[in-house]
Amino acid sequence: MVFTMSWYLLIFGVLLPSCYAHTDFFTSIGHMTDLINTEKDLVTSLKDYIKAEESKLEQIKKWAEKLDKLTETATKDPEGFLGHPVNAFKLMKRLNTEWSELENLVLKDMSDGFISNMTIQRQYFPNDEDQTGAAKALLRLQDTYNLDTDTLSKGNLPGVKHKTFLTAEDCFELGKIAYTESDYYHTELWMEQALKQLDDGEVSSIDKVSVLDYLSYAVYQQGGLDKAMTLTKQLLELDPEHQRANGNMKYFEYIMTKEKEANKSFAKTNDEAEEESKTQKKGPSKDYLPERQKYERLCRGEGVKMTPRRQRKLFCRYYNGNRHPKYILGPVKQEDEWDSPRIVRFHEIISDEEIETVKELAKPRLRRATISNPITGVLETAHYRISKSAWLSGYENPVVARINSRIQDLTGLDVSTAEELQVANYGVGGQYEPHYDFARASKEMGEQKPVLFSLWHNDWFSVHIKIQIVKSSNL
Repeated sequence: MVFTMSWYLLIFGVLLPSCYAHTDFFTSIGHMTDLINTEKDLVTSLKDYIKAEESKLEQIKKWAEKLDKLTETATKDPEGFLGHPVNAFKLMKRLNTEWSELENLVLKDMSDGFISNMTIQRQYFPNDEDQTGAAKALLRLQDTYNLDTDTLSKGNLPGVKHKTFLTAEDCFELGKIAYTESDYYHTELWMEQALKQLDDGEVSSIDKVSVLDYLSYAVYQQGGLDKAMTLTKQLLELDPEHQRANGNMKYFEYIMTKEKEANKSFAKTNDEAEEESKTQKKGPSKDYLPERQKYERLCRGEGVKMTPRRQRKLFCRYYNGNRHPKYILGPVKQEDEWDSPRIVRFHEIISDEEIETVKELAKPRLRRATISNPITGVLETAHYRISKSAWLSGYENPVVARINSRIQDLTGLDVSTAEELQVANYGVGGQYEPHYDFARASKEMGEQKPVLFSLWHNDWFSVHIKIQIVKSSNL
């Protein structure tokens, strides 16, 4: 599933290192929140700089106003003005001393504090990879949830708390990032959105010529030769001397001539050619994942529906952990989520205080999540796993130990052979695509069988406990 932002706790049965390089802001909302505080600090510093500049200008303004009145009087009767010895002395003093002080005030750089703060904070700024990653996350969300560019641009997303919008410049930037990835489908979508907003009168630092330049080429790359020529003509109307557009126009005309000759040689009618062009549908680039459509439908809530007959077999109950002493007097809420395979949800298992403790412990350790290369066995990052992870041991904090104990008591499984508690924090458009979540075991251990439990505390924080157990004769 594709997430906008989420925290999760997981336990796995395959041992992975717990320390990775601290990079990739866009893969973790936990680390992105630090950037909010960084930007707030910079804004405060900038406002201090503005105040200092305003104070400096106010002093200069008062000096100018005072001298304006003085010189106006003096120039009307210079000899009479200087006949007063005090005026003569003050003129010497002003020109010898005070104008030098004013010069120093004008030359004084009030930006030192702000620049110094910027230099310190810059080391914590996102880089080009983060900006590209965040842009690609928007495109991924767009595809997964079938969102059109206008909806995204206006910020009309369901469930959002702080609505915001994309400017024409933002749309142009998204189109450029798609272009650098040779993703001409999204290039066309976002350049068209930028052009639409410019046509609607939005004032922007970008111009239609730049947008049409990218748009026409992206359309051509997807086989839309006629449309590409039309867009190029629009560009040349705005800038007749545009070198690339003139070159592209000649090339498009050459290709068009060749296609007409080819159509004639194969006796292809216009109707047949038109029908053939209709079959060449545009869409996102195909990738390796055969389950892509099912996966995205599931994210949109369009997956397999529960029938009324199966629904009647699902219940909510108070669960005592198979008569575990701790839960006989204080049973927990258990809900059947699915019947086959059986998935249950435990409600209100972890308190708000425990959640905050786990997050505080995990945040400094969050590192980009990795996957094991099936060929080399080496841990590496992958575009289909966008998140950061941290690992917590039961011995280092009593809260983690209590959570581990609670999992063991409720499931009846022995967590002593499980991994450390893993905290996963997903960034913007974060995801972990469908994958086989097991490791190969030796013949002595038998075949591994994954079991999935899901513990929910409330609507925004969920704890997915994924425990790998080994199938053996005594299970």
